[in-house]
Amino acid sequence: MYIAIEGIDTAGKSTQITALNNHFPNAVITKEPGGTKIGKEIRELVLSAKTQSKRAEFLLFLADRAEHVKEVIQPNLHNLIISDRSAVSGVAYALIQGDIETKDLVTLNDFATKKIYPQKVFLLRLTKKELEYRLSQKELDGIELRGSEYLLQIQENIIKAAQLLNIELIEIDATKSRDEITTQILNNIN
Repeated sequence: MYIAIEGIDTAGKSTQITALNNHFPNAVITKEPGGTKIGKEIRELVLSAKTQSKRAEFLLFLADRAEHVKEVIQPNLHNLIISDRSAVSGVAYALIQGDIETKDLVTLNDFATKKIYPQKVFLLRLTKKELEYRLSQKELDGIELRGSEYLLQIQENIIKAAQLLNIELIEIDATKSRDEITTQILNNIN
């Protein structure tokens, strides 16, 4: 089974992936973008903000996604694969840019992934109040500096992206305790 843990910054994705790895020590743990050697280079290139075009940036992410599917996902489809983010996030961020037609987002992702998507996506959903509290407790990165409204819009776009890609989405209240969240995920994996 191939699953992805999705959510905006500070939602607890890394915490849950660590917990799931403890339950499934033989699971393949990966991330997108940057889950391959080439993917790490693409991620660095994108984060360097050298591209002048949002479309170019999107195409770089698609290249990462294609490489990730070929190197990590396809060879391990017989195993449990747990991914920190997936094509769902890529589409969600592209939706917020508004520069690419929705049908093109789907077509290009289908091409890059060979239509291999997670069977289930778990969205760790934050409230505005909790998000703002968590952001206040840390040094903010470039995405987080865009503010809570931007991040909450991404969260809503994650839901839309899962629908566009026809992926089962399970929303989980990320304000619950770590153990409650882990249990809810485990109950939906088995």
